[in-house]
Amino acid sequence: MAAAAEDEAELSLLECRVCFERYGPGGQRRPRNLPCGHVLCRGCVGALGGPEGRRLECPFCRRACGSAETSDCLPLLQLLEVLDPAGGSVPSALGKSAGAAGPAPAGLGLRLSLGGWGSLVNPTGVAACRRSGRLAVAHDGKKRIHVFGPSGACLQRFGERGDAGNDIKYPLDVTVTWDGHVVVTDGGDRSVKAFDFEGRGVLAVREGFCLPWGLDATPGSEVMLTDAEAGALYRLTADFKKGKLKKCQMIRSQLVSPRGVAVSQTSGAVAVIEYLKAQGPNNSSTRVKIFSAEMDLISQMDGFGLNLIFPSKICTTAVAFDTEGHVIVTDVCSQAVICLGKPEKFPIFNPVISHGLSYPVGLTYTANNSLVVLDSGDHSIKIYSST
Repeated sequence: MAAAAEDEAELSLLECRVCFERYGPGGQRRPRNLPCGHVLCRGCVGALGGPEGRRLECPFCRRACGSAETSDCLPLLQLLEVLDPAGGSVPSALGKSAGAAGPAPAGLGLRLSLGGWGSLVNPTGVAACRRSGRLAVAHDGKKRIHVFGPSGACLQRFGERGDAGNDIKYPLDVTVTWDGHVVVTDGGDRSVKAFDFEGRGVLAVREGFCLPWGLDATPGSEVMLTDAEAGALYRLTADFKKGKLKKCQMIRSQLVSPRGVAVSQTSGAVAVIEYLKAQGPNNSSTRVKIFSAEMDLISQMDGFGLNLIFPSKICTTAVAFDTEGHVIVTDVCSQAVICLGKPEKFPIFNPVISHGLSYPVGLTYTANNSLVVLDSGDHSIKIYSST
């Protein structure tokens, strides 16, 4: 009974709660965000607005809005994009068979698990403050950003869902700068927003982006930022304490739907995850590109190349560098965290965590070299340390 209830809850994430049809990537079943934060399919938005597209009321909270005020629900579209190529059912793709967090490879053990349904809702990004040990998590709850202390206690919640200056409509990723500021990409209004750890907004950049997505901070408190629609990588320089943007420079273009990004804290190398699309169903894949600190392409590896050394489809959702400069990725198809080796020695395939994950979508390292995995399948943060 409990397993059936959990499967039903997971399936409901991909169903419109008005018509109960499964969401799809296009047409009338494409998921749309209302300004209040609830999600309906495009067909139901049109039906509620009537043939003339007049204002509609959210069927859940009764907040009024116009059809033009709705926007694509990006995390659900990303989830559909990843699940459909895998060709599996929703419960199997979300990893119900994995069960609770299980054993990790020798030398790495699960130390702490945070969050869970009700505390975190469909989390999309995680970042660690290397100075304080705090973790910042972006998710779809009423307060969009949760900050956890090193012991696991929730220290702060902020980022209301709404239209005010410091509100966050739809967080896609989060990072923490070395000077202690939380930076968030907001897909709802296509902006980048920075806060201090108390939740006070210090800076918002709303111009110049098509769809800002992935974030990571450099040791100098600059922010590397991907724009999925523009196919570009930006370097954002700001004085966050004064709330002043100094420079936002495009440093790489002609990328293919770039999303996840990571910066090596030792070499300055940059890793970017691209989402590749091909004609026909089930042909989407991912590619990891590694650039030097001077933005020269060092190496790259797509799903086809990985399949030469690993006989299973791989879909990369997050990337990070460990302290030795190895590239670490999450794979939702095998529900694992994988080490691809150092960029100059690509590729190797070494599973770092192969059990206990459902749908890993985020990855970061703490200052003491603990590995933090954001698991959207069970809405949790899992922290692994050397044993």
